[in-house]
Amino acid sequence: MNDNLTAGALVPGAAARPRIPTARLRVCGDGAARAQYVEDLLGDPFADDNPHGQRALLAADERRQAPAATEELLESFGLGAEFVPGPLGGRLAGVEDLAQVLRPLFRRDVALGFGAGMTALFAASVVWTAGDERQRQDTARRLLGGGRITILHREFAHANAILRGEYSAHPAPGGGYVVDGRKDVVINADRADAFVAYARTADGDGPDSHSVFLLETDRLPSHAVHRLPRARTHGMRGAHYAGLDLEQCPVPADALIGRLGEGIHLSLRTFQVSRALVSGGALVAGMDSALRYAVRALGDSSRGLVLGGRRGRVLAGVFADLLACDSLAVAGLRLLDLAPEYALIPSAAVKYAVSALLHEDLDELAAVLGARGYDRGPAYGGFQKLVRDLPVAGLGHAGTADTQAVLVPHLRTLGHAARRGEPWREAPAALFTPGARRAPGAAFDFRRLHAEPHDPHHACDGMLAALLGAAARLDGKRAQGPRWAALADLGRALAAEVHSLAERCATLFGRPQTRAPSPAAYVLVDRYCLLLAAASCLAVCENAALAGPDGALLAEPDWALLALTRFARRLGLEVPDVPDGVTPDLAAALVDRYRHGHSFDLYGMRLA
Repeated sequence: MNDNLTAGALVPGAAARPRIPTARLRVCGDGAARAQYVEDLLGDPFADDNPHGQRALLAADERRQAPAATEELLESFGLGAEFVPGPLGGRLAGVEDLAQVLRPLFRRDVALGFGAGMTALFAASVVWTAGDERQRQDTARRLLGGGRITILHREFAHANAILRGEYSAHPAPGGGYVVDGRKDVVINADRADAFVAYARTADGDGPDSHSVFLLETDRLPSHAVHRLPRARTHGMRGAHYAGLDLEQCPVPADALIGRLGEGIHLSLRTFQVSRALVSGGALVAGMDSALRYAVRALGDSSRGLVLGGRRGRVLAGVFADLLACDSLAVAGLRLLDLAPEYALIPSAAVKYAVSALLHEDLDELAAVLGARGYDRGPAYGGFQKLVRDLPVAGLGHAGTADTQAVLVPHLRTLGHAARRGEPWREAPAALFTPGARRAPGAAFDFRRLHAEPHDPHHACDGMLAALLGAAARLDGKRAQGPRWAALADLGRALAAEVHSLAERCATLFGRPQTRAPSPAAYVLVDRYCLLLAAASCLAVCENAALAGPDGALLAEPDWALLALTRFARRLGLEVPDVPDGVTPDLAAALVDRYRHGHSFDLYGMRLA
C-alpha cells in the first residue's frame, strides 16, 4: 500500500475500528493511486478471513442486505469526497480518475458500487451542472460528511421498474411548489438524506415538460414524505431499492435546480456522465471479474491452468473484447475530461456498444464455467451474482432505447455530411492514451456539458476518423511480421466499412422523413457503434507507449487483431482466421496477468 496516500493510513480489514471523520482524512494522489489504495483497503476478495471479501459479500447478498462493514470502511475512506468537485472540497478532478477509483468496488460487488457510491454522483451531477451556490455547497457538505443522496428519474416509455412512476409539481399559493407522486423502486430511497427529483411541471411530452428539484429531507414536512418498504429485485439484491411516496409535499422555491422546464435538457447533459461511468466503471470491472472466475475454473480443473482448445479460444476472445471495450470506454471518459462539450454522441455510443458486447461475452463465459457458474460458494458464487447484477447495472432495454434515441439523429447528420463531402477530422491521440496526465490544473467541469451535439462532425466522426488514420498508418508496419500485416488488412477492411456506413446513412436519411425512424436506422446504429469500438481499439494500440504499466501488451498487435476479427465478423464481413499463434499467445498473456495478480483491463493494476 502507498503510505503517501493518507495522513493516518487505514489497513485492509479494519472495519471494526472507529470511523474516521471524512474531514480529518486526507487522501492524495491521482486516480490510479487512489484506486490502488481502495484495492488494498478492500483486501484479497478470496481470503476467508477478509470481512470485505467474497464470503462476506455473498452472505450479505443472500440476506438481501448491503455489506455494512464494507460500507463503513468506504465511508471512513471518504468515498463521498470522490463525487465532489475539488473547488467544493472534494477529490473529483476527472471522470477517468473516478472510474478508476470505483473499479475495485465493482470488481467485487456491482450492488456495492451503486449503493455505496456511484448513484450519489448520478444525483449530484445535476447539482454540479445547474445548481446555484447554496445547492452546490449543501450537496458538497452532505457528501463530504458521509450523507446519502439519490436520484428520482422521470418516467420513460418502455422502461423497467426503476424508471416507472412519476412525480408532478405545481406552484403553491404562498410560494414554492407542491410535489406529489410515487415511485416504488428507487435505490437508497429508504436511507437517503436528499433526493434529486425529476417532476412533471407541464402537460404533454415536450422538452419543457419536466423540472428538477433538490429535495432535502430536513427541509420537508415528515407527514408528506413516506418511505415505502424495500423492493425485492432479482439482481443487485444487496442494494437498497425501496419506494418513495410524496403526498402533497410542500417544497421551498429554492429547491428548483436550474430553470423551470429544464429537466429533460438537464437529463441529456448529465446522462453523458452516467453512461460513461456505467460503462467504464461497472460493466468493464464486472466483466473483469467474470473473466477471472472463468480462468480460475480452468486452473481448478484436473488438467490445471491450460488454456488450450475451445475454452482457451473463448477466453482469449473475451479478453480481447474486454480490452477493446475498455478502449472505447476510456476514450469516452477522457473525452468528458478533455472536451465535455463534444461528449453527447460518444457517451451514448460507448454505453450501447459496451453493454451489447459484454452481454454476449457473459454468455460465452457461462458456457466455459459450466456447473461452476451456478455455484453459490465463495470461490465461484460471484459469477452467478454478476449474471444477476450486470443487467440491472446497464444491460437492459431502457438503456438501449435511451441511447438509440440519441444515436439515430446523429446518423442523419453523418449521412448529410457524407452527401456534402465534408472532410474527416481525426480525434486527438490524447483520447486514446489511458492514464495519461491532463494539463496541470485541468479539472472536469459539469457546466460544459451540452444537451445537443456540439460540432458533431468534429466530435464523434473524429473518432471514426481515428480508424481511417490508424488504418492508413498500419500499412507502414506490414514489414514487421504477419500479425501486423493481418492487422493492416483488417484496418483497411474496417476503413472501407466506415465509408460504406456513411453512404448508407446518406441513402437512408436522404429519403423523405417520416415520424418514426426506419428499422434500418437501428441496424446502422449497431454498425456505427462497432466501428467506434474498432477505432478506439486501433488507436489505443497505436498510442500504447503512453498507456501505463502494461503498455507492452497493448502495443503488440495480438489483442487488437483478435478483437477486430471478432468485430468484423459481427459486421458480417468475410475475414480470414487470425494467424497461427495469436490466440494461444493472447491466452498466455491472460494467464500471466492472472498468476501475477493484475487486472484484465487496460490499466493492468495490481490486485490485492
